[in-house]
Amino acid sequence: MEGPTSHTYYSQRLRLHYVDWGNEDAPPLLLIHGGRDHCRNWDWVAEQLRDDYHIIAPDLRGHGDSQWMIGGSYNHVDYVYDIAQLLHQTKMTPVTIISHSLGGSIALMYAGLFPDTVTRLVAIEGMGPPPQMIKDRIEVPIAERLQFWINDLRKASGRIPRRYASLEDAYDRMQTENPHLTEAQARHLTIHGSNQNEDGTYTWKFDNYVRTFSPVGVPFKEQYNMYNRITCPTLLVRGTESWASDPQSDGRASHFQDARVASIENAGHWVHHDQLDEFMALTRAFLAEA
Repeated sequence: MEGPTSHTYYSQRLRLHYVDWGNEDAPPLLLIHGGRDHCRNWDWVAEQLRDDYHIIAPDLRGHGDSQWMIGGSYNHVDYVYDIAQLLHQTKMTPVTIISHSLGGSIALMYAGLFPDTVTRLVAIEGMGPPPQMIKDRIEVPIAERLQFWINDLRKASGRIPRRYASLEDAYDRMQTENPHLTEAQARHLTIHGSNQNEDGTYTWKFDNYVRTFSPVGVPFKEQYNMYNRITCPTLLVRGTESWASDPQSDGRASHFQDARVASIENAGHWVHHDQLDEFMALTRAFLAEA
């Protein structure tokens, strides 16, 4: 496929990267990847939609070819600010958004903050932990949460990024992590998601500190209020083989003004990789609705 062009923008003094698939006269479409992923995760989706939309896909801070932050806390609201800044600088609103996991939660918060700027929203497993896990977290006293976070950061500071002797070894790891991936998918994601070190070994591009989660942020109850502020039609997608719970049955979908839930069989957390054709058919139909 003919690939996108690379661009840089700045947010909170960080140099961040995004790709642009061209077709500038078409309606804007933003693709937001998940945690420890990168913007080229969306290449198969972008390839199918590039004739109908002007597509941009960012690397979140600490991911892909975007700069790592100084310090250790990758806070959710900072990701949201980065997306708001990208859309502000590129003047690509109103915009359609397709998002996954961490990117989904970012998209949902952005759409709640700026509902007039989003026309349609697809979020693949972007609502975070299941409600019971959320309940368990809320019941942990803040002192314990802060202590856990401090210990987690200390572990991250001593964690040496794993090095792979060859690109083939990194590819094998990618394939092991998600058996649904085809060989071509796994190789593509590995090539775009890794750097070669000076000694010839390979490491993943993401900052290990993105594995840690801030103990403070927007309370879950307020996140539900944000969902209610979203005015555009919203499609919540999940894979039936994933750890994520069904937002329809657990009640979270009821917080939206206009949302529907779609569960895709034989798919895990990366629905857009595991069942691309079914995901694209579902997404195309949703985006085409009047």
